[in-house]
Amino acid sequence: MMTGLFISELERTFKRKKTAAVLAVYAGMLAFIWFFFQRGGISFFDADHDVKIDSLNSAPLLLRDLSFAITFIVIPMFVADSFNGEYTSGALRMVLIRPHHRVKLFFVKWVVQCLLVFIILCVTWAVGTCLGKMVMPHVNETTFLGGQTVGTVGALLYSLKFYGICFCIFIAVISIGSILSVLMPNSILSYVATIGALIGSVYVSDKLSFFFSVTDSVFHELSRPNSEFLMNLLFPISLISFIINLFVWKKKEWVG
Repeated sequence: MMTGLFISELERTFKRKKTAAVLAVYAGMLAFIWFFFQRGGISFFDADHDVKIDSLNSAPLLLRDLSFAITFIVIPMFVADSFNGEYTSGALRMVLIRPHHRVKLFFVKWVVQCLLVFIILCVTWAVGTCLGKMVMPHVNETTFLGGQTVGTVGALLYSLKFYGICFCIFIAVISIGSILSVLMPNSILSYVATIGALIGSVYVSDKLSFFFSVTDSVFHELSRPNSEFLMNLLFPISLISFIINLFVWKKKEWVG
């Protein structure tokens, strides 16, 4: 049953015109930013620390220039289309007339959204890593924010950890966006509400600034030894958001 739901959700997701359009825009941005990577050769860990791009640090730096688009364009549009667009268009009614448990349907939708972002990150990492090796200046060591000098293996592990933490942040964004998408009356308001919540989080607490500047925050966290950022802040936010999602999803009248 879960496998059938998962396949069905994947098919509906990739058949949507918005999905294809957003992926095409992201691919264009990826190519555009990589072109300027080669031309300029300089990127930034944050607003105060610039860095020369080399064969070992290109993957994290490429994501830095694309993370804003993932946070404020890709995820909100995907989530609003999945959790709200199907309801307003009537497609969700066709799914719910079958004997599917609501919680299972929500879980499948949430997993598919996470999978989409995971695929996008994998492609971005592969492009940054491979093209970095091919066209950027070859080095045996590179230095990340905080003075961490690492070799080839260390840079690979840093890159994977960097992308992993960013993925965890994006999961939290998906969870928050899905709550708002369930509550809002249409997908446009869902998108706007998600953007507003992410921007507004900066004014709630400085500790939530990672929603606005994802990769800058991750660079800083990785520069601190024994950081407990994920356990103390990100995991609780994601867990609470997921629980609220389940409650709201079960209570909402989808087919009325």
